[in-house]
Amino acid sequence: MSEHYAFTPPATVSVPVVGRAQRFPVHRIYCVGRNYEEHAKEMGFTGREPPFFFLKPADTVVVAEPGQTASTPYPSLTSNLHHEIELVVAIGTGGKNIQAADAAKHIYGYAVGLDMTRRDLQGEMKKQGRPWCIGKAYDHSAPIGPITLAAEAGDVNNAAIWLQVNGSDRQRSNANKLIWNVAETIEHLSAAWELQPGDLIYTGTPEGVNAVVRGDTLVGGVDGLTPISMSIG
Repeated sequence: MSEHYAFTPPATVSVPVVGRAQRFPVHRIYCVGRNYEEHAKEMGFTGREPPFFFLKPADTVVVAEPGQTASTPYPSLTSNLHHEIELVVAIGTGGKNIQAADAAKHIYGYAVGLDMTRRDLQGEMKKQGRPWCIGKAYDHSAPIGPITLAAEAGDVNNAAIWLQVNGSDRQRSNANKLIWNVAETIEHLSAAWELQPGDLIYTGTPEGVNAVVRGDTLVGGVDGLTPISMSIG
C-alpha cells in the first residue's frame, strides 16, 4: 500500500505499438457519433450535421494483442449488443484549438477499434432524453488492436474498413466516406477539450451495424493496420 494513496492505484491502461517495445498509455477515449452518411441514415438521420462526441473511460479498453483473439464477456442488462468497427486515432502531441491543416502533427498513430454498444439501453436513454453512458461506456466496450505509427500506416484516409462476424461480412466501407475526416474531427474536438498525449479518438462506424451473441468471433480491419480479432464470451 502506497503511503501517498488510500489504496493502490490501478495499473495504467496501455496498447501495444507495432514494431516497438514501448506501449501507448491511454489517457481518454473520445468517440464520434454518426460519422458515416450511410450509418447515419440507418440510424434515422441524414445530412452533414455538426460532429458530436461521447467519451468512454480508459479502462473500458480491451486490448487485442498482436496475433491473438481477445475475449470479452457478453455484458449485463442487454439483449441487443451491437458491433461498430472504427478507425482509431492515437494522439501523441496534445493541444487546444488545433487547425485541421496542423492535425497530422499531433497524431502518433492509428489502430482498429470496436465501439461495442448495448443498443437497447442506448435507445431507451434516447427516448427519455438521458445520457447514453449505460449503452456506450460500459466495461469492456472499447476493444482495440495494436497501434501502427502514423508514418508507417499508409493512406488511412482512403483505406478500406471492414468487419466480419463468424467469417461473414457485416460492415464494409472506406475511411474516405467519413462525414468529418480525421483532421476535421481533431479540429472540432480540440475546440471543446484540450487534447493530451495518450488520447484515443474512435472516428465513427460505417453502415451494417448489427447484433452479436455469445460465441461469435469478430474480425475487423482497416487496410494498412493490424486487424482486430475478438470473441464474445
